[in-house]
Amino acid sequence: MNTNQTLEQMKELKLAGMAASYSSQLNLPVNHQLEGHELIAHLLEAEKLHRGNDRMTTLLKSARLRYQALPQSIECNATRNLSKTTWSTLLESNYIQQGANILITGSTGCGKSYVACALAYQACLLGIRTRYFNMNRLIEGIVMAKTEGSYLKFLNQLEKIPLIVLDDFGLQNLNKTSKLALLQIMEDRYAKKSLIVTSQLPVSSWYEYIDEPTLADAIMDRMTANSHRLELKGESLRKKK
Repeated sequence: MNTNQTLEQMKELKLAGMAASYSSQLNLPVNHQLEGHELIAHLLEAEKLHRGNDRMTTLLKSARLRYQALPQSIECNATRNLSKTTWSTLLESNYIQQGANILITGSTGCGKSYVACALAYQACLLGIRTRYFNMNRLIEGIVMAKTEGSYLKFLNQLEKIPLIVLDDFGLQNLNKTSKLALLQIMEDRYAKKSLIVTSQLPVSSWYEYIDEPTLADAIMDRMTANSHRLELKGESLRKKK
């Protein structure tokens, strides 16, 4: 079998990373080409890297993040009330394995959504399936699922996602259907899957926002019991720009 046939077989078997690496080897002078075990190891590593990059691209696309926020672009300082130590710890993403939540609060423009998206981006880099929702969109999705008769399917789909971002919690009033759906989401994910929730309201005001004592207790108990809190400070980053 000649080299062209070998390349074609790699492509037929969908070994794109291996094929690209093998083609590069063939373009080198003969005395610079790898041989035997070294060549096999090199081709396997190239395929592994290619598949990892391909999976990451797929995860980022399906996450539908509001911002393509790189974790290293987050500004950590005392003014923002975000230390490098805290940020580094969160980027390890152990909270996802622990089924813990991250609650990010602060005034408008302080970077809550960007920080949430950076954490979600990091999760995708680590191969963890993630999904971003603006709360308004989530409520719309719940209403539509109820109307179309796909409500349980919608909730089951959410349950399978290891990390969900709920952005701008507290901006839109919740009706009874949305509150019950939120409770079910919290129940399905409690201690198993993670949420990142951003809000302009301090966590202490979330009970009042939900505005129904029994449901508020049940939702908040599940949301806050195993959670990390980031209270971002400082002036609006939009004003600085």
